[in-house]
This record gives sequence, C-alpha cells and structure tokens, in this order.
Amino acid sequence: MGHSKHSPLEIAKAVMSAEASAILKASERLGTSFDAAIEILRASQGKVVFCGIGKSGHIAKKIATTFMSGGIDCVFLHASEAIHGDLGIYKPGDVTIVLSKSGSTSELMRLMPIFKAFQSPVIAILGRVDSPIGNASDVVLNASVEKEADPLNLMPTASASVALSIGDALASAMVTEKGFTSEEFARYHPGGQLGRNLLLSVGDVMHPLENVARVHLTHTLRDAVLAMSDYPLGAACIIDESDNLIGIITDGDIRRLLSKEGSVLELPVSDCCTKEPLSVNADCLLREALRLMEDRPSQISVVPVIEKNGRKLRGMVRLHDIYQTDFS
Repeated sequence: MGHSKHSPLEIAKAVMSAEASAILKASERLGTSFDAAIEILRASQGKVVFCGIGKSGHIAKKIATTFMSGGIDCVFLHASEAIHGDLGIYKPGDVTIVLSKSGSTSELMRLMPIFKAFQSPVIAILGRVDSPIGNASDVVLNASVEKEADPLNLMPTASASVALSIGDALASAMVTEKGFTSEEFARYHPGGQLGRNLLLSVGDVMHPLENVARVHLTHTLRDAVLAMSDYPLGAACIIDESDNLIGIITDGDIRRLLSKEGSVLELPVSDCCTKEPLSVNADCLLREALRLMEDRPSQISVVPVIEKNGRKLRGMVRLHDIYQTDFS
C-alpha cells in the first residue's frame, strides 16, 4: 500500500474545509424552493414522513430526529421496507421528504406515484435536481456538490453534509414558524443535560443547610478547614447568629493562604473570606445558575443558596451538581 504525501491531519482539515465550503455554496443557492417547502410543511395538518435508503437513509433518519426535537410529528420510512407493508403509516395529507444523492434511486422511484396516491406532497433533497425523482416531486431542494470531500471523491462526505444541513435548515425554520420555546424543547429531552438545565431549579439539586460547612466571623481559618472536612462541598459559608450569609471561603482560598509564609490557620475567617459573595435562591433555574458561575472572568464552582427575600442561608450548589446527568 502506498503512502499519501499528506499527513492524516492535513487530510482531516482538507475534508472538513471542503464540506464547509459545500454547505456554504448550498446555502447561497437556497431561494423560492425553500420557501415553498416551508409553506407545504406549514400547511400540513399531518405528520412528516422522511424516506431514503443507504447513506441518504441515515441522513433522513437523523433529520427526522431533529424535527422530533422541535416537537414536529414525523417518522422515518425505509424506502425498501415501504412496499412491504410500512406504507400503512400514511394518512392523507402527510408530507413526504425524500433524500437521494443521484435523484434516481430505484426504490424511491417506485414509491413516487404511491406518494401521489396518498395525496402526500413530496419535498425532495437531491444531489441532482434534473432527475426522475426531482421531476416527480412538488418541491426540490438542491443538495448537489461539485465533488466529495474525501481524497478518492467517492464516499458520501460533502454530499451527506449538505443534505443534512438542508434538513437542519428546514427543521430550524419550522421551529421558528411554530414559535417553539426552549421550555417545550426540554419537555422532549427530560433526561439530557439540556433538559435538566431547562426544567430543574437550584432547589432541586442543592445541598441543604444542615450539610453545608458554616462558621462565624469569630472563628478561625482552622475552624473553617475542620468544618469543610466534615462537609466537603468545596467551601464554608460565614454566617451571623441569624444564619444570614456574610461571606464564603473556598478550597482555593485556603490553598492560596497556606502557600504564604507563617501560620495562617489561626487567622480569623473575617480576614480570609470573600464578603458579600455571589449567591442564588432556590427558585433559580439551573441554566441561570450555570450562566452566573461560568460566564465570568474566573469561573466559580460553588455558590451559596439564600432565601428569596433576604440573606438567610438555605444551602449550597456546586457546578458538579448542575452537571450531573441524571435526576437521582
């Protein structure tokens, strides 16, 4: 086997650049046919049926899942299985979106008159517009590429990326048309990190007051270290006699203090803590807490939770708690 004169990294960059370029050219070609496709989807009272086979089938299936994420009723129909009973999924008026690189995929060509019989408008995402499938479709979206991105110009690389991007464009446009919100999106993704951040509040994941290291201004740094050893959440809160939050001292603060010369453990915490620290309340959504903790020059990993009206300490939330991937 001969060796390529290009390194794997050079090939990788060239492939990704070629795919990006192909997608950009496809975006510049979009026009009235895209608007027509959106109008068909907007007018439909039924579901969207995505149909393809082979690599185009994989892309069609992925686009279908994107539509589902946007709350759009849809299903994937394998072109070769369609004629063996799977066409029973159709109801009159369902929209069909077919994908084909050649525009002459035999399994799809056999289905085109059947789609018409089902009164299903057909939107075709094709690598060749002037083709049998293109001519039989209601709307054609041009997914052609000058060449594939792989060195052999054989594998469905650029063509697959362009078809996928057009599908994503359709889904994004439809989500906007529907006025779909991030909260609705979360309803369809309750188990993922995104759904977690959109649906849950700080109160759902925080550590309650009794599990938080707490010291008073009269205590020393040594007292804070011992409290943090008992409740290892990465920080100790400094409170007054009424449990109002005054300050916070973190693991990082302690490491910085211990790196200095001399004994620091007997210092009063009032000399070591951050006064009036960033805090949140239990009703704060996780996405907002995450933004407060990360969108700053120096990221913080733990935040006190206080009551909504006042400064009374209620608990603690860590970045780790927000990034947990389940609801347990």
